[in-house]
Amino acid sequence: MPAPLWLFADQLGPHVHDTDAHRDREVVLVESARVLRSRPFHRQKLHLVLSGMRHLADELGDRATYLRTDTYRAAIERVGPVVVHEPTSFAAADLVARLQAEGLVEEILPTPTFALPRTAFDEWAGDRETFRMEDFYRSQRRRFDVLMEAGEPVGGTWNLDAENREPPPKGVTVLDVPGPWQPPEDAIDDGVRRDLDAMDLPTVGVDGPRWFAVTAAEARRVLAHFVQERLPHFGPHEDAMLTDDWAMAHSLLSVPLNLGLLHPLDAVREAESAYRSGDVPLPSAEGFVRQVLGWREYVWQLYWRFGRDYSAKNELRARTPLPDWFRDLDAGAVTAACLSTALAGVRDRGWTHHIQRLMVLGNHALQRGYDPRELSDWFREAFVDGFEWVMPPNVVGMSQHADGGMLATKPYSSGGAYVNRMSDHCRGCAFDPRKRLGDDACPFTAGYWAWTHRHRDLLAANHRTARAVAGMRRLGDLDAVLEQESAREHF
Repeated sequence: MPAPLWLFADQLGPHVHDTDAHRDREVVLVESARVLRSRPFHRQKLHLVLSGMRHLADELGDRATYLRTDTYRAAIERVGPVVVHEPTSFAAADLVARLQAEGLVEEILPTPTFALPRTAFDEWAGDRETFRMEDFYRSQRRRFDVLMEAGEPVGGTWNLDAENREPPPKGVTVLDVPGPWQPPEDAIDDGVRRDLDAMDLPTVGVDGPRWFAVTAAEARRVLAHFVQERLPHFGPHEDAMLTDDWAMAHSLLSVPLNLGLLHPLDAVREAESAYRSGDVPLPSAEGFVRQVLGWREYVWQLYWRFGRDYSAKNELRARTPLPDWFRDLDAGAVTAACLSTALAGVRDRGWTHHIQRLMVLGNHALQRGYDPRELSDWFREAFVDGFEWVMPPNVVGMSQHADGGMLATKPYSSGGAYVNRMSDHCRGCAFDPRKRLGDDACPFTAGYWAWTHRHRDLLAANHRTARAVAGMRRLGDLDAVLEQESAREHF
């Protein structure tokens, strides 16, 4: 008999286990108690991971061996030697290498859950030390022939991001878009919930209904519903925020993609097909393709390229520990409507969309100098799609600019004017996005100028941010703003 196939919890799709090379293999799935209790993960994240593994074991029937042990090693010692695909983190890769050296792993196979192999990325990257996502994105489109015609991008333009930055429609509280498809829960979900209650693990967030797919069939259903009902509306308002519309027109596919249930090329091919049939406008289709085939793949590759020490980078010398209200998702302790809404979304669902992550949560952390490694860990623990490979490039690089520009050409910081333009949060907020001084001064607006002053030399040397420093120098009340923000404890 061929050696069993050991699957990690983010390798659950048929393109991993139901292939010609693996179809006759026993499949091993392991619940490691040590991993479950290693960090204060979001309660709903633990539910999704365990539900996904147990649903796959149920689908595979006698082919699956499901083990609940204290450690991965204890499980593999019982069933090994095994074959396994490359894991998606340095720590797991180190474990697999040790087990292989001991004869418990027979073969380590390439990762099958991304479009571009790591070896192909290394060839593309060559000796580059800094990277531009746009360059990588165009190479991905060419390589996989997505939204291309005769070697050129359809419509003559690679990137339609400029058409996908509209604020929310005036006077609405929710988009006029069909809601996301919600998977029905079943007896397996009930069992996971009971077991998590009994384990009494350290968690953050609250338990709640399952919003994300945990089986391949559910993932296909979510994809089909998104492409047919929501993708046509996705592009224009993908950067917008509404207090009463947590999902907007986003796909909610990050969880099934990151659990390995859905292959990224299948997702982008569906979007491309809908565009070519005339059902989806090009800006929406291109925006989704850029997220999945561009940014997601880019982050995956750079996790490995930048190396295991990347998470410790802190070029802006941000040392402030995360405050308890932030770490504990205490949205009620926050006055700023945008920040409170984002924290409530993480608390209630373990998810917010990318602008809330970057321009609200990340922007706040950048302005206040939160430690980037702590912040990256927080995003990994508190977000249901926050696996180890996801967060260092997204948080340390993109959000906090702690890598000094290896990933992004400028820091992403803004005042309250951006939030006011792109959301309805400011309308009833106690803070005024136009004010930088006083009891009702917006902490994002005042915080932006304090942050700009703190990093004025760095920002002045970057042509993309030099204007901010010039604007700061024209402020007549700068000293008062700096004094106010140095003492701010209320957000």
